[in-house]
Amino acid sequence: MLRRWEARTGLVLGRGHKPGVQLRAHATAAEFPSLGDDESYRLTVSSREVRLEAQTTWGVLRGLATLEQCLHAGPRGWFLPALAIADRPRFPWRGVLIDVCRHWQPLESLKRQLEAMALAKLNVLHLHLTEDQGFRIESRLYPRLHELGSDGEYFRQEEIRELVRFAADRGIRVVPEFDVPGHTTSWLVGHPELGSAPGPYAIRRHWGVAEAALDPTNEQVYVLLAGFLGEMAEIFPDTCVHIGGDEVKAAHWSGNERIQRFIRQHNLGDNRGLQAYFNQRVSEILGRLGRHMAGWDEVLHPRLSAGTLVQSWRGVAGLDEATKMGCAALLSNGYYLDLWWPAARHYEVDPVPAGTTLTPDQQKLILGGEAAMWTEWTSAERLDGALWPRAAAVAERLWSPREVRDVGRLYARLPGFSARLEDLGLLHEKNRDAMLRRFAGDTAGASTVAALQTVAALFEPVKNYGRNLAQADANQFQPLTGFADFLRVESDEARGFGAAVETLLHDRPKVADIERLIGKMTAWRTAAKALPALLTASGRSHEIIPAAKVLGQACDIGLRALDLLLTRHTGTRAWRQRNLATIDQICRPLGHVELPLERPLKLLVTAASLPRPSGVKARAAWATELLAAARIRGLAAAPVYEQWL
Repeated sequence: MLRRWEARTGLVLGRGHKPGVQLRAHATAAEFPSLGDDESYRLTVSSREVRLEAQTTWGVLRGLATLEQCLHAGPRGWFLPALAIADRPRFPWRGVLIDVCRHWQPLESLKRQLEAMALAKLNVLHLHLTEDQGFRIESRLYPRLHELGSDGEYFRQEEIRELVRFAADRGIRVVPEFDVPGHTTSWLVGHPELGSAPGPYAIRRHWGVAEAALDPTNEQVYVLLAGFLGEMAEIFPDTCVHIGGDEVKAAHWSGNERIQRFIRQHNLGDNRGLQAYFNQRVSEILGRLGRHMAGWDEVLHPRLSAGTLVQSWRGVAGLDEATKMGCAALLSNGYYLDLWWPAARHYEVDPVPAGTTLTPDQQKLILGGEAAMWTEWTSAERLDGALWPRAAAVAERLWSPREVRDVGRLYARLPGFSARLEDLGLLHEKNRDAMLRRFAGDTAGASTVAALQTVAALFEPVKNYGRNLAQADANQFQPLTGFADFLRVESDEARGFGAAVETLLHDRPKVADIERLIGKMTAWRTAAKALPALLTASGRSHEIIPAAKVLGQACDIGLRALDLLLTRHTGTRAWRQRNLATIDQICRPLGHVELPLERPLKLLVTAASLPRPSGVKARAAWATELLAAARIRGLAAAPVYEQWL
């Protein structure tokens, strides 16, 4: 921390003399963090010293994460504000899931995420290590698993040990996930004899869910799992092992008469009963290894083994059912970062919201949650920007009291947090800029890059799983270097414009404010209209032309509305209806991207077509009429997941 402060301040800190930071842990922590560790701390900054006190080493680390964000500059130089903080997490499990299978994420990339997680006080890295698209960890007992199922991209066991130690030094647990019995194509490439249908099998390159599944009636499956999981228990010290258990399509089970006969002979009822039988067998294997099982909410079944941790990705119903069965539970529904939602939408999701119907005992079983980063559309180059700074919104929701939920303050703090991430070596801004320049082409001049930056700053990747529909033929080999791939997940420029429009229309529109918005939109329109021609040398102008076109249309509409407001003229009802319909069209998903300006554009058009209010009461009524007439659509309530599957 002091070295990073030196880089920021240009000062020499703590070299050869006491830096004035007093740290005290009342107890030495264990070698590796575990669920339920005391992470509380007390931090005091006075005119004489900084004192950080905690019960454990982990608490000291959490306090240092707070302290690192307290350094500020003022007219008199660098300072720490006087403060006294007594802090502790609301939930003991605050995690990030990273899928290293769809797109490979190397060791150095994961280490960066651990640095960022520590700053955000997150304490679990959930590694999704096996999938239809790749088997990403070395097995010395069953080498065909990683040799044939990974394209050579996998973690060696010594690398995992290094990662686990690196995480532990930052108070972060590493929980492995080996997804079974579905999502197992990569397992079956090397061991087709364990499948429910005859092989041969090949690594699945496309997205979606494969029908391949392990055969729960085959005793050799459990022999291999016992050996493999025993091997993994030697390198992952955490007592929790995640078995996935999600999205088992079971078509191969249904089409196999021998498997169906097994279901009847053992009174398992159906394929769900067969999966419950499989889960029981795996739970017993883990129990003998001193581990307990975790799984996605599809593992819920009356026969679910006691002590299983249930992670809900499909909704709060999974939490309700799990806790009624006496199982501990985690929430990931609402925290899927690969849906490309804004930080505010994740921030508003609470594992135990106000007004919950869970009993006090059931609420105690909710351990927290995890942000999930599935990587169908996320390369290693994109990972930092896909996760950060939005993951910090989930981190705060899981650490802070439920009542801390001011979205405006969240967005006011995110830029500073983002800058501290850059101090740690995160590449969320650096890589984005490099990808943008590559897209512009080697011969692109400053004007081309500037125009591309202007246009790119206003677009976002298409939400939910819309890109799977737009690029249904996409596969694992497709380079993720297009327009959608270097966009910020959330456009600060669009959000700032929207806030300015809301402020403008909250009271009487002020001439200076209108003129500022006109200047901004004029610059956008200039860049949008010039960019297709400027990019001809890059070979990728075809990717930008549709986006530039709709941005130009948006600016034409917005500038006309602002001109009406400025000149105090009023647009006709027909003009309003025509432009609202156009805004509906240009703000719909455009292949891989979308323009997030629907609300401010509709508000401007509607405001420019309604008589101006006078008086406080009239303005209040006008605001109500304005929202009703603007026909603003809400965010999609659910992803289009089933549609693209």
